[in-house]
Amino acid sequence: MARWLKTARSAAERTAEHAKVRDIVEAALADIADRGDAAVREMSIKFDGWDRDDYRLSPAEIDACLDRLSPQDIEDIRFAQAQVRGFAEHQRGALQDIEVETRPGIVLGHKNIPVNAVGCYVPGGKYPLLASAHMSVVTAKVAGVPRIATCAPPFEGRPAPAIVAAQALAGADEIYVLGGIQAVGAMALGTPSIAPVDMLVGPGNAFVAEAKRQLFGRVGIDLFAGPTETLVIADETVDGEICATDLLGQAEHGPDSPAVLLTDSEALARDTLDWVERILVWLPTGEVARRAWQDYGEVIVAEDKAEMVKIADDIASEHVQVMTRDDDHFLASMRNYGALFLGPRTNVAYGDKVIGTNHTLPTMKAARYTGGLWVGKFLKTCTYQKVLTDAASAEMGEVCSRLCALEGFAGHKEQADIRVRRYGANAPRRAGA
Repeated sequence: MARWLKTARSAAERTAEHAKVRDIVEAALADIADRGDAAVREMSIKFDGWDRDDYRLSPAEIDACLDRLSPQDIEDIRFAQAQVRGFAEHQRGALQDIEVETRPGIVLGHKNIPVNAVGCYVPGGKYPLLASAHMSVVTAKVAGVPRIATCAPPFEGRPAPAIVAAQALAGADEIYVLGGIQAVGAMALGTPSIAPVDMLVGPGNAFVAEAKRQLFGRVGIDLFAGPTETLVIADETVDGEICATDLLGQAEHGPDSPAVLLTDSEALARDTLDWVERILVWLPTGEVARRAWQDYGEVIVAEDKAEMVKIADDIASEHVQVMTRDDDHFLASMRNYGALFLGPRTNVAYGDKVIGTNHTLPTMKAARYTGGLWVGKFLKTCTYQKVLTDAASAEMGEVCSRLCALEGFAGHKEQADIRVRRYGANAPRRAGA
């Protein structure tokens, strides 16, 4: 039986906080729908202290941002984007259009068609998270999306040069300096100055995530996202320092970011608790990480590997770092996770920034039913059918007619019956037939 050496805040407390966010977002989106650019401008001034005549950056402004970065910065951004692009291209290559003759004269198929317009949100109010531009824009480009608009908030009172560079180098068609609800609302609903998109992607704070949730249906979204989550699964083959480092490395995302250690070693669990306190003393982002650890950190000691798998699948964490004597056991056995990071040589930061897999991943137990953002999210798999012969149409028609009668759908039945009459064996011969 597993034991919790440290627990997080209750679900009830989290639900109460979310209710407040939901009401704020609902009112803000209604205002954008009603007043368009005027509402967007008021929110930008109120929340970001940011105003300008046109929130879209000009080519000259984009070039100026690029010029503010060093050659090494540009090279590193290009390297990371090359990794993301390369993996996305392999994924796209695995998605093939098909056309098959399922019965004589019956041809069925599907095509993978890119979404027409995508809005990519790149968070950057607290940290300039340029990696989110790689994950969304590069992947959408590989999918073949014709129009990609991006929004990121200003950073320290101006466009964040690194984010703008990442957006531009990734291939964004339109770059706006807008953050928060006003950004995703403007892209989804459209305003006189920002054409609406068909899909919203990218992570963000609780207000951005809730705005995407409320806009879902009017536009598509990548997934319902909450605060960054990490689960470290470890045994005595590693030490408390590396476990604590990997927990706090994700807890620094925000004060509501869950970080959980799951182990079958109480000695490792207690060593990790000690190391967390040591690291928090010197970690520059320690204030945020400490709040996250205090309120959302957990330490769980399980009996064995089987119980560890069971608990991990129940948690269904966004990120799962596995450091055990048999990492492949968890790869083979686990079913619910956003992404796995197997072995002490890798870590969640590699996936977040540079290694090539996508860092936009399911949170809040959504890993039970979906994976993360990938090239396939930007594609609509659309089916089609062709009936090539009279005999095939009559065969389908006869069965379809009987099934429609069972359901009481007279109009559907007649669609089938008219084909039987025209193309069946007893149909009148047509001229030239």
